[in-house]
Amino acid sequence: MAKKFYITTAITYASGKPHIGNTYEAIFADAIARFKREQGFDVFFLTGTDEHGLKVEQKAAAKGVTPKSYVDEAAAVIKSIWDKMNVSYDKFIRTTDASHIAAVQKIFNKFYEQGDIYKGSYQGLYCTPCESFWTEAQLVDGKCPDCGREVKPAEEEAYFFKMGKYANNLIKHIIEHPLFIRPASRKNEMLNNFLLADEFIGKSDGELLKAIEDGTLKTKLQDLCVSRSTFKWGVPVSFDSRHVVYVWLDALSNYISGIGYPEDGYKKLWPADVHIIGKDILRFHTIYWPIFLMAMGEPLPECIFGHAWLLQGGDKMSKSKGNVLYADDLSEVFGVDGVRYFVLHEMPYADDGVITWELLCERNNSDLANVLGNLLKRTVSMTNQYLGGAAKKTGVEGETDGDFESVINGTYAKIAEKMEEYKVADALDCLWSLFRRANKYIDETCPWILAKDESKKDRLSEVLYNLLLSLETGAKLLKPFMPETAEKILAEVGAKDGGYEVAEEPATLFARIKFEEIKPVIEKIENAQKAEAAAPETEEKEKITIDDFAKVEMRVGKVIACEAVKKSKLLHETVKVGNKTLSILSGIGKHYTAEEMVGKKVIVVTNLPPREMKGIMSEGMIVCAEAPDGALSIVSPEKDIPDGSLLS
Repeated sequence: MAKKFYITTAITYASGKPHIGNTYEAIFADAIARFKREQGFDVFFLTGTDEHGLKVEQKAAAKGVTPKSYVDEAAAVIKSIWDKMNVSYDKFIRTTDASHIAAVQKIFNKFYEQGDIYKGSYQGLYCTPCESFWTEAQLVDGKCPDCGREVKPAEEEAYFFKMGKYANNLIKHIIEHPLFIRPASRKNEMLNNFLLADEFIGKSDGELLKAIEDGTLKTKLQDLCVSRSTFKWGVPVSFDSRHVVYVWLDALSNYISGIGYPEDGYKKLWPADVHIIGKDILRFHTIYWPIFLMAMGEPLPECIFGHAWLLQGGDKMSKSKGNVLYADDLSEVFGVDGVRYFVLHEMPYADDGVITWELLCERNNSDLANVLGNLLKRTVSMTNQYLGGAAKKTGVEGETDGDFESVINGTYAKIAEKMEEYKVADALDCLWSLFRRANKYIDETCPWILAKDESKKDRLSEVLYNLLLSLETGAKLLKPFMPETAEKILAEVGAKDGGYEVAEEPATLFARIKFEEIKPVIEKIENAQKAEAAAPETEEKEKITIDDFAKVEMRVGKVIACEAVKKSKLLHETVKVGNKTLSILSGIGKHYTAEEMVGKKVIVVTNLPPREMKGIMSEGMIVCAEAPDGALSIVSPEKDIPDGSLLS
């Protein structure tokens, strides 16, 4: 019976079309799943979409559709891109699936019944895009530490999970299972940044284990909010209709609900052999998810692999800049396998990779067209020209054959070793070493010279046989990474009865591409993105009454002094509002200098409770407008109106 191998990606948030960085993860996991299948494993590959949350509810309202209609459309787009890129998933789960909802409710109820969950209230700073609460100390320059966007004060009734109950067991597991978190550098990041109390950071594994045994280990892990009561688009808490299950308990549970939990059949696949996820959500997968599983009484995954990011030329992708790269756009120029090769090869094991149109061109021309494409075309052409299209092993060997054959025979083991460590880029390097060695073998043996001497026909056949064998071997090893190309190569070399009968006309696997020639295509894509960004969707907020609006006091103010707050994006303004002077902190330091602000008439919200930031008290808020590209503009009265004037 084949050994099982259960692999998952993070489920993609159904709020829009995934860019190439999101798609990379699915392709990366697919390469691993395909390789394991080639090794004879019984593979189950799960991917899908995360479809609940406030952001989806807001986006749906802005489009005038129901949340379910919105995510149906978004999930279809994501699934279509995965299919286009030949992602060979066994199941595409959606968190709106009835079976998933039932599983999440069962898990939530189990936690509540065994005392792991309690009801309380949450007060903090909330980031809607990340759907995360933060404390003041966790903010970076007054903004969300994950995405850099604005956070807003929020307070609501919620259920909380007692994370501390399982913290020591998790730390012990991480220490005793060195392959649990990969790459290894991510392990210390999780321990030091999110688990260990400051006085335990830097302690050896032995010291930490002893502290756990002695009961003296302290952690910084706080109880986790696991429900929301201020929106409705989520999995309902079955025993409290005011609440929905919070995103991470809902989303993370897909890894076990997707294989049939709580029915007995899920045990055939659980625990997962590897969760493939982005490094930005490693904390949720290496802390929250293992603790949930401990509370469920389930074994932990064998490995959680946090891959790095694929960056667009070192710049953040933005539609307003027109630089967002999508897999479907790229594949129209470079082909599906051309894109697969690039993202798999250019992503280092632990560091961020870079992708640009120019780099794609360079890699297409050097590795795909020159090394691989040229090798196939030369070999098939020579076999047709010199041997009538058929080559067989004759045993007439030359001095370079032994080394070449050792490379052919040894490549699988090298690739398998790298794939066992999930070093996919390194595995591709091993495979391309074979193709480069084959090209060198052509130069060493000079088949065109052998063809001129009838007495050397058997030697010529041996040479071309070896080259075709290298292509056949390489194509079989290429299947997990570039499945369509692998099949094309196998069809071209035509292995038959211990020899080869090649195609009559050699195929062009990858044509050389001149960057200048694809510039019009790039410009068209970039212009379309900029046009879309120029007419952005507006997220519709919850409806309020005129009485609610009347509670907000906005007055005209005049900035009479301003200074930049060191090591932040904040400006500290002194604003005269009638007969009062207010101290206000604004996150506009990237858009205005302190000197520019002095003398400006601004609109100020004057009845907010005072709030301390960076050791300075802020007594109000200056109203700004934000453009699609993130640029901020102060809102000022059209006419010269006295400061202190009330807006109505």
